[in-house]
Amino acid sequence: MNYPPVPEVTDIATHFSGALTGSTRNDQPYTHWLLSDVLPEDICTGILTLPIAPPIIDDCGGVRDLHNDKRCFFTPSLRENFSSIQAFAEALQRPEIARLLAKTCEIEVEGSYLRMEYIQDTDGAWLEPHHDIPEKLFSMVVYLCTGPEVKNWGTDIYDEDRKWIGRSSAEFDSAVIFVPGENTWHGFDKRPIHGVRRLLEINYVRPSWRDRDQLTFPDHPIKVN
Repeated sequence: MNYPPVPEVTDIATHFSGALTGSTRNDQPYTHWLLSDVLPEDICTGILTLPIAPPIIDDCGGVRDLHNDKRCFFTPSLRENFSSIQAFAEALQRPEIARLLAKTCEIEVEGSYLRMEYIQDTDGAWLEPHHDIPEKLFSMVVYLCTGPEVKNWGTDIYDEDRKWIGRSSAEFDSAVIFVPGENTWHGFDKRPIHGVRRLLEINYVRPSWRDRDQLTFPDHPIKVN
């Protein structure tokens, strides 16, 4: 018996659609959406039980691309080897999900590409205030954190002057979505991480995205019909 069982792609898509449709929109200090119960439990378990160890990084420098060689993207090879990744990726690739994301975020997604990164931060990890590049049509962070301190492991949000405004929840299976812009400052202030801060960053990226090896379906762009 395979553990955990992998839900049908249609069931994953339906579950995620419900979370996105029921999301809470907040326009301060910039528009973002807060989601809960984002993924079926078996998909969460499937990701958490992947045989992928957290990277050992002495100093992240407050940025992720300083250690690109240690990052984990859900590539075609990972999809082929792990059925939970394959099913989850196929759900996000479906036209009805693409249409719903486009409608919610008020963006055009036809012809873009799915990008999925599995992040496992350990003590010493931090991110300086930054805004995502416009090649990302939307950014979604799904939190898969466990433990007594996870309430402090959310994404820090800043205003246009980079003043700290608040912090998203890192409650298990919750998420935050925003459309990158010059005012969408966010990061992760330095603070202790006792355990592993696990999350997914998910994007649709423009066809001009240069790092094709980061794409989940590099030969299959997003379609809305």
